[in-house]
Amino acid sequence: MAKEIERKFLVAGGEWRNQVTRSMAFRQAYVASMEDRSVRVRIVDRRDATLTVKIGASALVRDEYEYAIPLEDAEELMQSAPGVVIKKTRHTVEHGGFTWEIDVFEGQYEGLVVAEVEMHDENADGSGMQYTSSPIRDLAQ
Repeated sequence: MAKEIERKFLVAGGEWRNQVTRSMAFRQAYVASMEDRSVRVRIVDRRDATLTVKIGASALVRDEYEYAIPLEDAEELMQSAPGVVIKKTRHTVEHGGFTWEIDVFEGQYEGLVVAEVEMHDENADGSGMQYTSSPIRDLAQ
């Protein structure tokens, strides 16, 4: 079992774009979602698929289990998932000693830009981790 320790921020502005080192197209859906757990299916760049189980009531620290699955299975699970299929492009940026993943959403969530950063210590609060000179809001608050 791996612990996921992350902080998420709402991003305003695009100064980060000139520092992107990698971009990937994501499609994902939640097969099951409850207050303290979720099961997500994800397809990356139309070729790799994963099934991820996250357990934990905290938005900051959760247990995470992720498994590669056949693309055909992912497509089938996505079709049967309740709710909307989320489409986004994930951009990777190295900044301040951290790897930032900045998600630019499409479709129903177009205009939403969220940055997340994995922390090494679950006691780290991420204070002062403003990525750009543009205002960002900590989504955990």
